[in-house]
Amino acid sequence: MSLSAYGVLSRGLLSGTWSKNRVLGLDDKRSNGPRFAKENIEKNLSLVEALREIAEEKQATIAQIALAWVLSKGEDVIPLIGARTQSQLYVSIGAVDLNLSSNDLLRIEEVVPSELVAGEYYPVPRKKWFF
Repeated sequence: MSLSAYGVLSRGLLSGTWSKNRVLGLDDKRSNGPRFAKENIEKNLSLVEALREIAEEKQATIAQIALAWVLSKGEDVIPLIGARTQSQLYVSIGAVDLNLSSNDLLRIEEVVPSELVAGEYYPVPRKKWFF
């Protein structure tokens, strides 16, 4: 049995290109996403910045760190990669070559504890459809 990990980059939040001043258009699905809400985005971006420090030390991108972390969870865990451009796909694929030590993994989990992620992945009404 295997697990497909969906939303690993949290709808682009872990792309490393977001800023708290980025405005989402009304036609962008993320504009309704709780993690991108005004009251949550700054908290979440502080977690992204903590990952950026680790990524820079490993000479990798934030996206590669996130994907490599998921890949470290076992051969039966397969991250689904969403890419709008070929270069984004190549960056994501680079995570396969990134070796994270047990200390790296522990550090990632310490700087981005799941309980500090602000906002659900899905808006509450939509979430009810799935669970």
